[in-house]
Amino acid sequence: MLGFGGVGLLSTEMLSARRLPNENPRISPYLIRSERESPLSYQLLTSSDKDIGRAIDALHKFKADAVDLNMGCPSTAVGKFGAGVMLMERPDETRRIVAEARKRTALPLSAKIRLGSDADSTKLKTFCSMLEDEGLDMLTVHARFKHEPFARNPRWAYIAEIKECIKIPVIANGGIFSIEDAEKCLRISGADGLMLGRGAVIRPWLFAEIARSVFNSDITERGMLLPDIYANFIEALNADYRPIYHLGRLKAFTHYFALNYKFGHSLACKVQSSRSMDEAIERAGIFFATHSEESIAMRGNNELEKENNECLETAF
Repeated sequence: MLGFGGVGLLSTEMLSARRLPNENPRISPYLIRSERESPLSYQLLTSSDKDIGRAIDALHKFKADAVDLNMGCPSTAVGKFGAGVMLMERPDETRRIVAEARKRTALPLSAKIRLGSDADSTKLKTFCSMLEDEGLDMLTVHARFKHEPFARNPRWAYIAEIKECIKIPVIANGGIFSIEDAEKCLRISGADGLMLGRGAVIRPWLFAEIARSVFNSDITERGMLLPDIYANFIEALNADYRPIYHLGRLKAFTHYFALNYKFGHSLACKVQSSRSMDEAIERAGIFFATHSEESIAMRGNNELEKENNECLETAF
């Protein structure tokens, strides 16, 4: 999925700092890494500075290119033990976590946050300044408050306020599904770069589109049909993951990728209800065969963005 280009830095999924030292990078679905996944930042989830040291030691063994501290996950389960976005309510503990991480590694150190629990700009900027003072090299901001769902329009203007009070690079995240979104986000936020999440799963070529159109990167445009991209994803699953993880990963990917089609909910439902990889692949093949006219070149940014928002409002 990296073949389109335009990706400056990749990130792992959330990794428990406490469990990480005991994980096997050759078989863990969260740690398996291909040669093309570089540079790769490892995202740590923790609520205490006591787990940071051993976790970072493990990342050094895994040859991490950077370390990221998750301070933005709004999950209730994560929040119950004081991690994720709850760290923004615990600045003293957060300070200790960042200080310990900075002490334990010379790798680039970043963090990802949300806007906090309420519209308190002073509190938000004080928190971000503290992160910078403790040695953070880069900050990513998901432009929504703690309680806001993905369907809520991102508040990119708050990122502009953060940019005014810190000197390290600030990356904007949230609500970027098209070139137009990227341009608008950068104009409003003044951010130094963009992080893509769901938009990248829906449209793996979006990185390259933005790199060409927004950042004037010299990246060759590739023509590829959507079924080919889907097939490439399955090939990657077969090459990198144990069979036990294949179906779950395919279902998760299809949930978003299906948004490229006008009747993508049919594809998503058929794959979601499949009981085996063979059944899922067969059902997807039938869908693609009856929608063969759908291709990347035939779907406009504005049209796809509208469908994304409608589907996300239903899902969340």
